[in-house]
Amino acid sequence: MYTPKKMAAGITGVASVLWLGLTAAVAASQRRLVFNPTVEREVQSPRSSGHRTRQVVLRSKDGTRLCGWLMTPQVQGPRPAVIYFGGRSEEVSWVVRDAGKLFPNMTVLAMNYRGYGESHGDPAETHMIEDGCAFYDWLAARGMVDSQRIAVVGRSLGSGVAVQVAKERPVHSVVLITPYDSILAIAKRRFRAMPIEYMLRHRFESIKYAPSLKAPTYVLRASEDDVVPHSHTDELVSKLAQLVADDTVPNSDHMNIPYLEATQALIASFLTRRFSQPVTPPVLPPASVPEPAEANNC
Repeated sequence: MYTPKKMAAGITGVASVLWLGLTAAVAASQRRLVFNPTVEREVQSPRSSGHRTRQVVLRSKDGTRLCGWLMTPQVQGPRPAVIYFGGRSEEVSWVVRDAGKLFPNMTVLAMNYRGYGESHGDPAETHMIEDGCAFYDWLAARGMVDSQRIAVVGRSLGSGVAVQVAKERPVHSVVLITPYDSILAIAKRRFRAMPIEYMLRHRFESIKYAPSLKAPTYVLRASEDDVVPHSHTDELVSKLAQLVADDTVPNSDHMNIPYLEATQALIASFLTRRFSQPVTPPVLPPASVPEPAEANNC
């Protein structure tokens, strides 16, 4: 006989199966939840009005082809440099177009992550950090770059890459656009009923590394951000060891903030001021990640 007690047990069993199934689905699709690679170029033939522009291909430690652009200023002599790390869905050709306003008189390296743009491979946190450190080493070894003045700029997901590269390399300055405390914290907020901490591999826990950053750090928030709530930025900011400023860009949201003239002017002004100051070389252990080999153009 099918009693109410058995019925309740049956409903509980079904609910448990559904919960386990949903948990398994989240675990299996976490790469798609964290990364959303864009393959199509945002700008088909990107050129910087303020730089000499060339497309480059670098080989990662494991031989993966990574494609992007190197922009060098028209002025002579070693120049300060910037490495840009994009967001979750971002293909970085637009940085080339806007580099003259964003990074005046600076060498700029903008590379697409694995699986983004024309870069090969699959995205993963470990690869992004490893590749980012290798980009730093490659850029620092170039004659036209002042190796003591290399900044990292990270937007959204890329803020987590920039923070970890800044922990591993003697970067001069850090700019974080719509940064978060950790992807894990945001995922736990979104999937409250799931043991997300046991499933998520790509955690980007910037808050763990923030206290150890030695480089002056500038934070830019969107006035309206429905992707990274300000509370998650607050947590990160509270832990940053060298916070210089924390600004909110008016009339901005998570998607449009890097394209706005106000944002670009703030970033250009911050980096120009920082690069103009005297440098005291930091003492750090030798680099642990080999620099990438340059290959033929994409």
